[in-house]
Amino acid sequence: MSQRTLPVPFPLKRLAALAPSFAALALSACVAPVGPVEVTRFHAPDTTRLGRGTIRVEPAPGQADGLEFRTYASAVAQELTRVGYTEPLPGQAAAGQVALLTLERNRYQPQRSRGPVSVGVGGATGGYGSGAGLGIGFDLSGAPKEQVETRVFVSIRDRNAPSTATALWEGRAAFVVRSDSPLAQAPLGAAKVAEALFKGFPGQSGETIQVK
Repeated sequence: MSQRTLPVPFPLKRLAALAPSFAALALSACVAPVGPVEVTRFHAPDTTRLGRGTIRVEPAPGQADGLEFRTYASAVAQELTRVGYTEPLPGQAAAGQVALLTLERNRYQPQRSRGPVSVGVGGATGGYGSGAGLGIGFDLSGAPKEQVETRVFVSIRDRNAPSTATALWEGRAAFVVRSDSPLAQAPLGAAKVAEALFKGFPGQSGETIQVK
């Protein structure tokens, strides 16, 4: 008896051809941002001095200047350049303005909203055979994932103005992701929060926005 080779159904052919695309889509989903960045900006009524001249990013008073801080400072400096500022060259006189940066990174473990076992009673009331039932549900999702909160504060001031002087511009941005998200790492997180903070610079004073 001769053997017949059955043709592969069209959908399976398409599925095999699209396998690389599905893999790429799954990878992109793994690195997608989790939630928006909350941004609030304040600025002086006169904004003509913003986005022009030279500026340098420096640690705010009390801020430790470590490797993680410098990653965020570099991202902020890049956004300041994008909105019109320039960085002073080596050996050049001090910048006309300074951007004081404060970085806060906090880890916390969310609490489960309900217990791992739930008991519910359903059906009509009555005695045996009345239809009353007892349901027991088990939550197998495991403990909530650890979260990482990132908060960035930037204050733009005149270089020669006293620290008590009114800032030309101030902004703060914050977002929360799971600790296993790529955005919990400094390089990606810094770029995300800095871009959100200076989106539409200088922004509407006193307004809080959500940047996705």
